[in-house]
Amino acid sequence: MKKFFALLLLPLVFLAAGCGTESKQGNNAELGSLTIGLMPDTDSLPFIIAQEKGYFAEEGLKVELRQFKSAMDRDSALQSGNLDGAVSDMLAVAFAKDGGFDVKVTSMTDGSYKLIAAPGEDKVSVQALSGKEVAVSRNTIIEYVTDHILASSGMADDAVEKVVIPQIPTRLEMLQTGKLAAATLPEPMAGIAVHNGCRFVAGSDELGINPGVILFTGKAAEDKAQEIKAMYRAYNKAVEYLNHADRSEYIDMVVEKGGFPPAAKEAWMLPAYHPASLPKESDVTDCIAWLKNKALIKTAYGYNDVVLDLLAP
Repeated sequence: MKKFFALLLLPLVFLAAGCGTESKQGNNAELGSLTIGLMPDTDSLPFIIAQEKGYFAEEGLKVELRQFKSAMDRDSALQSGNLDGAVSDMLAVAFAKDGGFDVKVTSMTDGSYKLIAAPGEDKVSVQALSGKEVAVSRNTIIEYVTDHILASSGMADDAVEKVVIPQIPTRLEMLQTGKLAAATLPEPMAGIAVHNGCRFVAGSDELGINPGVILFTGKAAEDKAQEIKAMYRAYNKAVEYLNHADRSEYIDMVVEKGGFPPAAKEAWMLPAYHPASLPKESDVTDCIAWLKNKALIKTAYGYNDVVLDLLAP
């Protein structure tokens, strides 16, 4: 009788084991790929680490990372269907939606943006820049932060002469050579400028604003939700690594893979990275209000219009 029941249960044991194996392998096998656009800034590091340390591969996910030097080039690639998602900002989100292109914010980022004065500037203050040339990229996170810095010192948006230089490396070079009084730059370019003799004036960290986000097209958010969730699992592993590994273990690699100037190895002021989380409502609504007040968008989008929670396992 015992042998009879043992024989009867044996196929069930193998069936259960087989189902478990098939489920685990099936989840990985079912995952497609993601193409993500990066900018030359601090927010790209978790992606580079996740790629190079094999965290994406551990999740059964193939990710192609594409580097861009300007927000305009990144956004063009996104809207032409060459990217599934990108490291971006709330302003780009609002512009896309206002133009009829659906995108979804899936998390905030840890980047910072800083107003840096040229080496020859004697007085390092926001007020001292009144009437002088300050380099920005028009209608982007850079101009948004610049306006907030001016407002925090009681100055109007037009108190400085804004010079539009979309390419971040070009902006840095012109600042360092004294062709501009100041420029607003993301890290690590801001840190490189200070390392090379320029001086910090003010930044987004001090103002408590964080308009940086990770976004995906509406199509990718719908069709590749499982891929995006897998991406964030790998992203969080990279964050854990960055917060605990010695800088010397990875700095050479990320500078090379990210196409950063060699000076970033010493000058980069890295933040304490946070696991993926949704942006604060105030960061979203403030960016939308800034754009609406400048008549740059037609619709005042709400938080739920642009943010999609795909962070749950």
